[in-house]
Amino acid sequence: MDRSAIEAVKARVSIAEVVRRYVDLKPVSGRWMGACPFHQETKPSMSVNDEEGFFYCFGCQASGDVIDFYGRINGLDFREALEQLAAEAGIELGNVAPDPQAAERKARKNLLMTMHDEASEWFRRNLRMAAGETARRYLSKRGMTPDVIEKFGLGYSPDDWHGLLNHLNSRGRTPDLGVEAGLLSKNDKGNIYDRFRGRLIFPIQNLSGRVIAFGGRIITEGEPKYLNSSDTPIYKKGDHLYGLHLARTTMTRSKRALLTEGYMDVISLHQFGYTDACGVLGTALTSDQVKRLAGFCSRVDLVFDGDNAGRKAALKSSRMILLQGVACRAVLLPDGEDVDSLLQTRGRDGFEACLADAPSGLDFCLETLRAQFAPREIMDWAKSFMAELADPSLRAYYLPRIAGGLGLSEADFRRDAGVAPARYAGQGQQGRGPARNVPQGQGRGAQPRPRNLTACGKEDKDDQYFLRFPIQYPDYVPELARRGFGQILGTQWARDIWEKLKHAQQGHVMSLLNEEEKRFYIRCREEMRENVLSGSELLDEWEHICNKIAFGQQKQDRQQLKEALREAQISGDSRRIDECFRALEESLRRDDEQH
Repeated sequence: MDRSAIEAVKARVSIAEVVRRYVDLKPVSGRWMGACPFHQETKPSMSVNDEEGFFYCFGCQASGDVIDFYGRINGLDFREALEQLAAEAGIELGNVAPDPQAAERKARKNLLMTMHDEASEWFRRNLRMAAGETARRYLSKRGMTPDVIEKFGLGYSPDDWHGLLNHLNSRGRTPDLGVEAGLLSKNDKGNIYDRFRGRLIFPIQNLSGRVIAFGGRIITEGEPKYLNSSDTPIYKKGDHLYGLHLARTTMTRSKRALLTEGYMDVISLHQFGYTDACGVLGTALTSDQVKRLAGFCSRVDLVFDGDNAGRKAALKSSRMILLQGVACRAVLLPDGEDVDSLLQTRGRDGFEACLADAPSGLDFCLETLRAQFAPREIMDWAKSFMAELADPSLRAYYLPRIAGGLGLSEADFRRDAGVAPARYAGQGQQGRGPARNVPQGQGRGAQPRPRNLTACGKEDKDDQYFLRFPIQYPDYVPELARRGFGQILGTQWARDIWEKLKHAQQGHVMSLLNEEEKRFYIRCREEMRENVLSGSELLDEWEHICNKIAFGQQKQDRQQLKEALREAQISGDSRRIDECFRALEESLRRDDEQH
């Protein structure tokens, strides 16, 4: 993609203005601060730097530019977020690098979505016609109003093997294309027929409101009770949530998502005013679905049936949500009730009583474990939970709570779970090292560590220290490049960032960085606010880095001389041996004089 188009969007769209749509921002010391929408937070932990165009949360370390923020808060990928912001700014994204295969894939997906629009229109028309009488009576019996039926686009598929197939044929769509779209099925004999027959139809829509799949409920006799679209080029069950495109606006205001299992449960919740409700799509909750929800809210209230199966599902889902660092509650319904039946018989008051009694997700998990599992299973659950946390920094939050909930001492649980206590990290090196023997994360010598970088040795720590200088003082980049700054970087991730710093136009480096690099860059820039160097301090740091570069060059030269000496000795070249010895002695003499 043409970087100039991305930079044009970022130049035209104020990140502070975009963030302000979702977060109450207040000016603090030349920047904007507000409560981070990406984790459970009430205090202003997120900084928005409008001048440099990035945001950074000191709590969960969420960071990025305006495109990253807009995509994350709305559950969009990078391209979708860029296109929407470009449309707002009146920027034409025409300068996109040609990719014939990408264009072909996009055209194919657009065709499949058009076919879903055609199928949805056909299903909805059937519900209004005589063939849909049984389905209309069923919806009336379930208390569904015409407004909510229209809102969710419900339809009906007659008990006909070729009804939709013939409709698609009339639109010029081939049967094989209908199979690829997931609208038709093909058996082992090669016969093609309608996938959904004799069912109430629930369109499944993406965040833009386009129909990408369907769910069908049998309303007479037959199995299975529910039938869902299979995965297709435009739909993957584990990525989407039923009704999310309708619920997200309310979620961004309430900071809560009501998550349930059934299509009818979601529709009933919306009908009774709970418009921040959505549902899973016939599979267990996935981490991708949780991440998508986390873009709109800070808490997920799980509303599952009160039977044993519902409690098991709530246990698994609570664990999944908590592992992603999102708050949750387990709303336990009375035995024999589901959301729809409870709302229809007891109304909002009955449901509000369940919400009021809902335990936190962690309390629910621990209580269920104590009641139903053996001690060994409980400890296995607790240890695996600590090991699988999406963000290791969450361990400090969960460890004392899990230990207390299980009646263990924190020290014993820390040992058994293999969680090391917080440590202080000195970063010394030969001569004058980059670290000043201060706790990691404090002072001039400490470096922010990108959360997903796996290297943890001395080279990694030193590289973080040295990269801090060109990131915070970009005017020095050309001179550092001339002196050979890259020689003192020992890890590949550091050398990759340095190459991007060297070749970036002024102020446009973030467009070249990947997610991990961007997080590191933004954190360095943000921490500069608290500790900017000037005068003698800046000169002192500059000289230290230049000396380190010179030391690295000397070390490299000396290594080359040693290699040349070894080759001369092997070949028996006495003149070359003498030259190498003299050069090595001179190098060591200069080194002694400098120290």
